[in-house]
Amino acid sequence: MKIPTQGFGATRGLLAVYVENRPPLEEYKNLNKIIPLQHGEIEYINQECGNGWRKVFNVFSKFIAELSHPDHNFTKLKKADTRWQTYRDSTLLQGHSQEALIFSAPNLAQSHYTWHIIAGRTYAKQLLKDQIFTNSLVWLDEEFAIDEVNKLIVCPYFDYRQLSNIKIAKLVALIKSGAGGVHLST
Repeated sequence: MKIPTQGFGATRGLLAVYVENRPPLEEYKNLNKIIPLQHGEIEYINQECGNGWRKVFNVFSKFIAELSHPDHNFTKLKKADTRWQTYRDSTLLQGHSQEALIFSAPNLAQSHYTWHIIAGRTYAKQLLKDQIFTNSLVWLDEEFAIDEVNKLIVCPYFDYRQLSNIKIAKLVALIKSGAGGVHLST
């Protein structure tokens, strides 16, 4: 039985970030596909669900801004619009973005994203233990791992304390270097 991909954002793009839980709101309870967020929906989730989700969206936007990937639409914005806060409020996880926040396990065989990022070492290890996927991860340290073949990276959870600015820079460096030899072409 194929489990549907569930999440927010674009159905195809540059980045898919996988997290274990979704916002605990009734409208997302039966989510069975990737839906684009609407303008203002991130702020709504932040107000309803608290600081934890605010951190996820803020760190996600900071990561996109730091990445400045030439194939990502963030780099094509007008200079005045290139603040991570502006991107978060105007584009992050909307239909015209190039990223997704996914609440189901990675399905790399049917991937529509160039890069896959599992946010949280504990979540990644649980997926491996449950044999949800059996990729060959190479652990670089206690927090980061890569699977070069599938362009999969495990990093700390998208939270200020866990994925600090220094660790965001490390995640960006892994992608820009091709995660140990994987080239950035799609």
